[in-house]
Amino acid sequence: MLTGLSIRDFVLVRHLAVELAEGFTALTGETGAGKSILMTALAFALGGRGGQGLVRPGADAAEVSAAFEVSTDHAVWAMLTARGIENETCQPLVFRRVIRRGGGARAFLNDRPVSAALVAEAGLLLADIHGQHDGLGLLDQSRHRALLDAWARNGATLAEVAQAWSALRNAREAREALEARLTRAAAERTWLGHALEELDALAPEEGETARLALDRATMQAGERVAEALDAASHQFNKANIEGALANAGRAVSRALSAPGLTGEGAGCELAVRIRAACEAIERAVIEANEARAAIDLAAAACEFSPAALEASETRLFALRAAARKHDVDPDALAGLRRRMQLQLDEIAHSDEALAAARAAETAAQQTYDAAAGRLTERRLSAAKKLARAVSAELAPLKLEKAKFRIAVAARAEPGPAGCDDIAFEVETNPGAGFGALDRIASGGEMARFALAVSVCLADVSPAGTLVFDEADMGVGGAVAAAIGERLAVIGKRQQVVAITHSPQVAAAASRQLRVSKAEAAGETVTSVDILSAKARKEEIARMLAGASVTREARAAASRLLAGA
Repeated sequence: MLTGLSIRDFVLVRHLAVELAEGFTALTGETGAGKSILMTALAFALGGRGGQGLVRPGADAAEVSAAFEVSTDHAVWAMLTARGIENETCQPLVFRRVIRRGGGARAFLNDRPVSAALVAEAGLLLADIHGQHDGLGLLDQSRHRALLDAWARNGATLAEVAQAWSALRNAREAREALEARLTRAAAERTWLGHALEELDALAPEEGETARLALDRATMQAGERVAEALDAASHQFNKANIEGALANAGRAVSRALSAPGLTGEGAGCELAVRIRAACEAIERAVIEANEARAAIDLAAAACEFSPAALEASETRLFALRAAARKHDVDPDALAGLRRRMQLQLDEIAHSDEALAAARAAETAAQQTYDAAAGRLTERRLSAAKKLARAVSAELAPLKLEKAKFRIAVAARAEPGPAGCDDIAFEVETNPGAGFGALDRIASGGEMARFALAVSVCLADVSPAGTLVFDEADMGVGGAVAAAIGERLAVIGKRQQVVAITHSPQVAAAASRQLRVSKAEAAGETVTSVDILSAKARKEEIARMLAGASVTREARAAASRLLAGA
């Protein structure tokens, strides 16, 4: 429900804060006191149209805030979450709109900037406003279908239709996608055949390119190693290292046989050194032989086949050329080959596949048509019953000549909510023809029509707050009393705020606020006061008698309050 309304520099109001409560609250006051400004401000806060005329003369900007207490399971939270607006569902929901002089209006939800469209969508879920201006709520034809469905308890049937629509859409999209694929494939059939023949001949394998590249690199490295080992062996042969070492060893051995170096103690130091040289030469001969043997063994292990390298390179180049031709990675050729085969297989069996897709779509269409048909039947039946219920409310509201109907027409485009457009229509005078409520009825009539509909929809409307601006305009006596009674009935289920000049309507309220204005410091100041029981009787007496309140008026006010 609406718990508070704060207005600053709006039209003629400098600053005003109003606290609201449950039940039926009547707003009264003299003509021109500013009652309708409150309603205009609320409509503006909830996404209604705004303009520069809303900014109070001399002010830079106008600002309106409306705070709502909303239950955790209310539909507005799901709607906001679907729009990407995350909120704590335990906190109040505060709508705020600001319009600056010379600029546009900005909207906020709990101080988060949002679009005016989002504010309007959320506002429709929380409040219905009816009165002398464009209004919100029941005048919005886009809501009529949801209201009728809620009244008819069509939730289960709606879910069935939505599920059938989803299945139909999926079947249709599958058939369309298949047709598109087959059309493209048929146009490319010859090319696909040639391309697949080439790929079949090439027979690419998964990961083959990487493997060939590694083999090629390995063989190219082996070629360079073999060349190096051959060069080393050539150097050994060219230098005749073993022969040179053998000659050197024999020469040193002869040196040991020289006179004076044989026998014990003779030339001892020199003989030791010559023997060391002989041993070193012997070791060098052994190492040289081992080195040659190692080179020969390494060369034998380095098997290199130029033919194998050439075959590997030829295969690798062929794969890369095919990949460039088809604009894919070389390792994707095997997958491309499979897809081409599938495409050709699909073309070959296209008649069966297409027939199956069309049959699935036809079955889904039949299921949807049956579910939507059942929903239409429920809506037609409910429309008649709801129209009768609303019509029964019209005569007591001095709309006895008017007729109300709910038009159920086929939609141009079916959808998840069925095949029907729903519109609440009225005929205010016999023979004038039916039309939309806001085009046919006057301001007061619109409010009374909305009241009649609201009485019937009180249990199902998501809007917890209903606002009526002078639903009693142009009527009095028994009709005004009937209006008050109906507002009181709705007030037991929803919050009702009614701007009224009728003492009968005001007396039926559970709470009464008086709007007044006064001059202060050269400015007009608007105020709203909660009336005590005594002040309320005096205000209703004023509404009965006018400027001069008489004893009889006070007595009549007491009777009205007692009767209510």
